[in-house]
Amino acid sequence: MQDSDAVIEIRDLHKSYRELEVLKGVDITARRGDVVSLIGSSGSGKSTLLRCANLLEDSQQGEILFKGEPVRWKGHGHHRHPADPRQILRIRTNLSMVFQQFNLWAHMTILQNVMEAPLTVLKRDRHEVEEAARGYLDKVGIGDKCDVYPAQLSGGQQQRAAIARALCMEPEALLFDEPTSALDPELEQEVVRVIQALAEEGRTMLVVTHDMHMAADISDRVVFLHQGRIEEEGSAEDIFANPQTPRLQQFLRAAIKRQPNNRETTL
Repeated sequence: MQDSDAVIEIRDLHKSYRELEVLKGVDITARRGDVVSLIGSSGSGKSTLLRCANLLEDSQQGEILFKGEPVRWKGHGHHRHPADPRQILRIRTNLSMVFQQFNLWAHMTILQNVMEAPLTVLKRDRHEVEEAARGYLDKVGIGDKCDVYPAQLSGGQQQRAAIARALCMEPEALLFDEPTSALDPELEQEVVRVIQALAEEGRTMLVVTHDMHMAADISDRVVFLHQGRIEEEGSAEDIFANPQTPRLQQFLRAAIKRQPNNRETTL
């Protein structure tokens, strides 16, 4: 049955690298305005799932749908690949991804970095793109850094520039892959505040994160992955206040113990 409000649907997804099975039949739906956080230990399949959702990785089995439209495949198993490159380009331009590493072009100014994809991929008008780019840089709090180069910014500022770049594509959904894990705690908070503001705007987001405080604060739903399967999922309140499975209880005790509790949170 098709969910008319779903932006991203993943059904029975399997992904392996040769003999290593990373995803073992995962189902996730992100509806319009949902913030879905993916948590779990390293190697649980979180980032792989996100990359499969954005079609940066090919999966071997299962369905991926964008706004009800299924990805078309050819071949089977490890020979399965998307059948229509135009469909993949269209879907990817509507699912902007923010990576752990900022991936900014070192030879371009921050403004040029943010403008590049809308100009080259979407072929939008330069004046309109520049106006939008400056607006998004203001939104993430670095509007005064338009004319500097990435090397002149802190890590937190670079990640906020990467978020502005993602927003400038005007995507249907944002995908965050450990957006704060490369930052020290002080710079991490700069980025967390931006992501919290985006969540409050009602943007559709899939967020892979190690930050349990952020996941508790921003998420409509939290999915706990363990060894390639969904071990437990539910509202942020249920997952963090009343975890049901021993594995999630153990994970949360360890994860929260490692993190400084230096801001207000629902944990």
